Amino acid sequence: MAKYLLLKHYRGAPAPANAVPMDRWRPEEVTAHIRYMQEFAARLERTGEFVDAQAVAPEGTWVRYDGEGQPPVTDGPFAETKDLIAGWMVIDVDSHERAVELAGELSAAPGADGKPIHEWIELRPFLAAPPTVTE
Repeated sequence: MAKYLLLKHYRGAPAPANAVPMDRWRPEEVTAHIRYMQEFAARLERTGEFVDAQAVAPEGTWVRYDGEGQPPVTDGPFAETKDLIAGWMVIDVDSHERAVELAGELSAAPGADGKPIHEWIELRPFLAAPPTVTE
């Protein structure tokens, strides 16, 4: 099994086919989208492929260590000008091909007018531990 992170970008990814921003959707369209996401996660829970998923707020702050005895340096929030992650899901699947298949399904969540968004989903594998060498 391999774990993958599926990232849902609200801004910063290539434009989806149905590119109407969520803040312009009707309430029933938002409800349908959320229902799709919940049903998708529930199905993966039943197959044992679901690990976790969360939506995230648009606000954020970059933080950097600035040296011993110095307060952290911050930059932001600048959600209006930088990439914005809307949410993420972690899956644990048997192959990269299965991860691609599931990311494709997630991309089809409904949006404006009930049509699939066809949004780009960023698929990132978790790093695996290097093999242990013993003599």
